[in-house]
Amino acid sequence: MCLRGSLFSLFLAASSLASAQQTLSWDLDALKEVPRFRWKSEEGPVHSLYYSGEPYQNHPTEVFAFYASPATLGEAKPGAKFPGVVLIHGGGGTAFAEWAWLWAKLGYAAIAMDLGGSEPSAPLYDPKTGEPVANQANRPESRTRLANGGPAQGHPEKFDTIGGGKDDDWPYHAAASVIRAHSLLRSFSGVDAEHTAVTGISWGGYTTCLVASLDDRFQAAVPVYGCGFLHEGESVQKPSIDKLGDRRQLWIDTYDPSSLLARCRVPIFFVNGTNDVHYPLDSYQKTYDRAAGTKQMRIQVKMPHSHPAGWAPREIGLFIDSYCSGGKPLPVPGRPVSAEGRIRVPYTSAVPLKEAVLHFTTDAGVRSQRNWQSLPAEVTKEAVLAPALPEEANTWFVSLTDERGAMVTTTVQFR
Repeated sequence: MCLRGSLFSLFLAASSLASAQQTLSWDLDALKEVPRFRWKSEEGPVHSLYYSGEPYQNHPTEVFAFYASPATLGEAKPGAKFPGVVLIHGGGGTAFAEWAWLWAKLGYAAIAMDLGGSEPSAPLYDPKTGEPVANQANRPESRTRLANGGPAQGHPEKFDTIGGGKDDDWPYHAAASVIRAHSLLRSFSGVDAEHTAVTGISWGGYTTCLVASLDDRFQAAVPVYGCGFLHEGESVQKPSIDKLGDRRQLWIDTYDPSSLLARCRVPIFFVNGTNDVHYPLDSYQKTYDRAAGTKQMRIQVKMPHSHPAGWAPREIGLFIDSYCSGGKPLPVPGRPVSAEGRIRVPYTSAVPLKEAVLHFTTDAGVRSQRNWQSLPAEVTKEAVLAPALPEEANTWFVSLTDERGAMVTTTVQFR
């Protein structure tokens, strides 16, 4: 029995070592080099280009991306430098010209790449406003598969390829393509390479967690919806991970953000809704807890799940501004404490608060289907004072909103 036990221990140790080796096999020095690229079009306010990606199925690849900045919009002063931002689309999405344009209007150089081996149609512009027409790349039929593109973004590519080489794993290609896009962005004329950020939506939020843990050149990161612990609880990805069998733990160790965020030192702002079916609130809080560096949170009651809803919160720009362009930081709530029949939340804020609200649910069952209730709280100079929590409440948090309309929340509390 002792011999069998020893052999089993050695087997586990060898398995853990093999897993760790794949987990740490990112060639970050190579990914931080400026990739080869070529412009497809430098016409109009949003330009388009291709840059070299990771090898896939024994052939080199290219990645398509849109690029916009105050210079491409014709709004830059001579010699001006802009902070940069990398934009990561969600599952079923692509590079969105209007997203890059929005960030260029905010004063950023923005790059938005396609992570499914495809290319969207050229952007169309509103003849009256000059803005890119919204949602023109939403339909899959508006995209063309690249002859030398990387893996598609379906579940087989995201999960089933784990094991053996990593060159056919979508999570590896996605994170590597984002880091390469960052390297390219930093090399462009007019870009302030020391002040760059990354934000992504849904699977893009998931990928944001990965690259913020891998690429220490970012000054700020904002994952929207996406999180880790995809192998637990009510995650809709759990069945795909469970069916991997003896490869399940390898996928978790290599590609679940819960296994990488402990090394994240990039300031990170987590944005999600209370009822998100793709990224449940308890998994989201566990992901937040796993991040090792400076972190903040914004939970919105019943926040819709979509690309436009994901890039809409103004707090994303304000958070990134505070690290990349000298903007005032978001409020920072402390830990909620129950005392004297109330909930007290200390806070610091560069901008005065205008309101605070206690949000809670007393429902049980699937988190995405629970109803939420809200009660106003009192704002004082040093703390927010919220009403006592109803005895039947099981999940709750407090939101703080400053005079800019910027909202942040405490961590989510469970009981």
